[in-house]
Amino acid sequence: MQNNPVILFDGVCNLCNSSVQFVIKRDKQNRFQFASLQSDFGQRILSQHNLSSSDFNSFLLFENDKLFTKSTGALKVLSQLQNWRWSTIFLFIPKFIRDAVYSFIARNRYRWFGKREACWVPTPELKAKFLQ
Repeated sequence: MQNNPVILFDGVCNLCNSSVQFVIKRDKQNRFQFASLQSDFGQRILSQHNLSSSDFNSFLLFENDKLFTKSTGALKVLSQLQNWRWSTIFLFIPKFIRDAVYSFIARNRYRWFGKREACWVPTPELKAKFLQ
């Protein structure tokens, strides 16, 4: 799985963890790897791109040495999942509008969906998909 796209997510966010599980179930080609933003890998990517190492308000897609944030990252992931390729149509909506909606949900995600005390730990079968 070397050089596969990596999805970076807030490991204590219930919505983020559900999103990761959604992708895992639909990633039939085992295309994606995952890392929490709190992990060493996540922190390194955040640092390399001058992003906050403690304000985890974005789902990130790291692919081909490029970092896609917020709605663009989420839509690029969906577009690579079978039966979700149609979602690329939303990329035609101006980014500032997509990201405004994304940011509204991100600001309220803990209140609406809850928060875990610790990062989600994958099952032994799924561990190979996760970077430390």
